[in-house]
Amino acid sequence: MSTLMTEELAKRPRFLTVSQAAEELAVGVPTIRQLISTGELRALQIGGRGIWRIGVQDLEDYIEKSYRETAERIAIGDVADEVSSED
Repeated sequence: MSTLMTEELAKRPRFLTVSQAAEELAVGVPTIRQLISTGELRALQIGGRGIWRIGVQDLEDYIEKSYRETAERIAIGDVADEVSSED
């Protein structure tokens, strides 16, 4: 990893809000909440008032896992030919 990338990562916060994670993935907040509730995206609840935080590394891990799973699906031909209208 380059020094510039290391410095840039050091400036990022350790945790993201649900909204920030949604923005990073370019999806809606409900999608992030669903990923958390199914356990696909690791998160922690702060206090008992529904305040959730997602570790930056947990989001990166989720992205890497999703890339691997997508590549595996492509390799076996289990991906739709058309890109959805969300794109």
